[in-house]
Amino acid sequence: MKKLAIAAMVGLTAVMTAPGVFAKSNEIAVIVKTSNSNFWQNVSGGADAAQKELPDYKITFQGPEAETAVAKQVDMVQNAVNRGVAGIVLAPSDPVALVPSVKKAWEAGIPVILIDSSLNSEGKYYQSFLATDNRAAGALAAEKLAEAMGKKGKVAMMSFTPGAGSAIDRDGGFKGAIEKAGNTVIGPFYSQADMVTALNQTIDVLASNQDLVGIFGSNEPTAVGMARALKQQGYAGKVAAVGFDGNSDLQAFVRDGTLHGIVVQSSFAMGYKGVKTVKAVLDGKKVEKFIDTGVVFVTKENIDSPEAQAVLY
Repeated sequence: MKKLAIAAMVGLTAVMTAPGVFAKSNEIAVIVKTSNSNFWQNVSGGADAAQKELPDYKITFQGPEAETAVAKQVDMVQNAVNRGVAGIVLAPSDPVALVPSVKKAWEAGIPVILIDSSLNSEGKYYQSFLATDNRAAGALAAEKLAEAMGKKGKVAMMSFTPGAGSAIDRDGGFKGAIEKAGNTVIGPFYSQADMVTALNQTIDVLASNQDLVGIFGSNEPTAVGMARALKQQGYAGKVAAVGFDGNSDLQAFVRDGTLHGIVVQSSFAMGYKGVKTVKAVLDGKKVEKFIDTGVVFVTKENIDSPEAQAVLY
């Protein structure tokens, strides 16, 4: 039995590296955490740009109505496997719950490229992971926030989805760096990636912590809700604030000084490079296990620069 298992594994590995052997259709399925976010729609834009360079493939895009709808995302991956797609680009909402369905894709010979968040699978079942180095990006946010605060004190960490790989790394990088700079962290407060929840949580944090000197919102809806609360409650410019991601709302908060700056990922690059990496695997090319898509720290001073405009959306 052991020899048979080893033989099967070797055979599957050969299939996953042979060009064009396993593709049952010309569909590349892009499955994100939610379709109701500018960040993920920008991923869709990147995937569409890649399709223009790959006329032989059809790109489909979907995501559940909320990042917390993990079971629906699992079903989307399973359905893609069942219909025999050529490849999958996946932003997993949960690092554990998505492992079985990604494993099924691997067993079916369907390449999976992860974007934004990884899986607790010890590097198995997917071919490459394209993302921001979230731990480094969180540390960068802490560094910039510490500079904006100008003094040590209490800092609130407004997070999004507990258990999501990007949240764990981003928050961990931020917390480690801001504490190393001599500050005290309260939180994380999880918004479940919902703007209204983040707004209400921030109002509560501000009311309960009159000595707050800094605050960090670690994804798009969380940072928008945080910034709106700061402005509504009269704390804009009084409590140093840094957000994450770069939609038009966050850009406006940078321009008016509510936010000192925003750490912006290239979600467009995740979609574009994710699809192109699937094609590289289908062509039998070797791809890197991790590809850093990078970040730009955007402030009022550089928001109109070509570098910033290339990642804002």
